[in-house]
Amino acid sequence: MLKERNSVTREGVEERTVLDLLQRWEHTDHPLRRRDLADDPLEQFLRWYQEAQGSGLRYPNAMAVATATADGRPSVRMVLLRGVDERGFVFYTNLESRKGRELAENPRAALLFYWEPLERQVRIEGRVELVTSAEADAYFATRPKGSQISAWASRQSEPIDSREALERRHAEFAERFGSGPVPRPAYWGGYRVVPDAYEFWQGRPDRLHDRFRYERSADGIWVITRLQP
Repeated sequence: MLKERNSVTREGVEERTVLDLLQRWEHTDHPLRRRDLADDPLEQFLRWYQEAQGSGLRYPNAMAVATATADGRPSVRMVLLRGVDERGFVFYTNLESRKGRELAENPRAALLFYWEPLERQVRIEGRVELVTSAEADAYFATRPKGSQISAWASRQSEPIDSREALERRHAEFAERFGSGPVPRPAYWGGYRVVPDAYEFWQGRPDRLHDRFRYERSADGIWVITRLQP
C-alpha cells in the first residue's frame, strides 16, 4: 500500500512525500521438496510452465531478460519466450537494440519468470547464441503483418522526435510492402540462452521459501542444491 503525507517546504507550499511502499501478504503453504523435482531442470521447467498456462495468467511466457555491458553495467527488460527445448530458451528482438549491443560484447544473460498465482519464480542463467537465419525467418513469418512492419519502422532503443514520427515511418513501410509479404530485416533476429544454471523458487509462509538450484557439473550432470531463502 502506498502511504503518503503532506509536508510543508520552506516556501510554505505543501507537497506530497512518499513514506513507504508496504503491501504485505502471507504466502500459502505449498511445499517444494527435493523428491518433487525432476532430475532434469528442463523437465521441471516444463512441468511448472504447463501449470502456469493453466493458472489464468495472460502471458505465462513473459520473462525478464537481464544483460550487461563488458564492464558489468546491467540492464533488464520484459520479453516473451518464443521457444524452448533441450538447446535453450529463445526470444526475438532487434539485434541493434540495447540488449543486442550488450549481448554482442558480453554474450551471457539471466532470465526470470514470475508466476504470481502459483507463488513461483524460475531463474535461468547461461551463455547466449544467435539462432540461425532459417529459424529467425520461420518465426518472423508467423508474426502479424503489423508487427512485421513495426520491425522495419522501429530502430529499437534509438531516440525519435515524436510518436507521430514513429507512426509516419510505420505508414511508409506499410505502403512500401503493400499487400505482399514482408521480409525479415537483417538486423532482426533471435537469441538462445543456453542454461548452465536454473533456480526454482516456491513461496512459503513466514518467508521460509523453498529454493533449489540446478548447476551443471564438469561431466555434464545436473547437481541439485537446496538454498536458504
